Amino acid sequence: MKLFDGTLDTLSKALDVRLQRHGVLAGNVANANTPGFAPREVDFAAAMAAAPGGQAAGGLAQASAPAHEGFLSTGAPAAPPPIGALPAALLTNSSTVTANGLDGNKVDVDRTMVEIATNALQYAAASRAAGKKLGMLRYVASDGQA
Repeated sequence: MKLFDGTLDTLSKALDVRLQRHGVLAGNVANANTPGFAPREVDFAAAMAAAPGGQAAGGLAQASAPAHEGFLSTGAPAAPPPIGALPAALLTNSSTVTANGLDGNKVDVDRTMVEIATNALQYAAASRAAGKKLGMLRYVASDGQA
């Protein structure tokens, strides 16, 4: 069993992408009255794969060879990307939006607000999972003296 697996790194990346997606969705709502505005969306799976040390959405990446069964990873952790540094390729025009106002604006505020609420729930779930993981590590480090 590894003490420090990739769980916290993956949760950290997920929190970063969820935060960036929230900013994009909030920008869509802010531009709901802008003539000709096309809403943008973040592809979560592609953003996670594009993150440093990311992996394809299809499976888990193995960190090292099976013979390397140490408790601590030997590699230095990768620096997280700065907030707002989402590659432009991951920002796409939302193709699922059907609303089209007389001024050419395609933002459906109700649908976008549902997406914001869903994204907030997923952010909270990842945050709680990271907190639980850190709590387990704290318990182990304190030798079971909670």
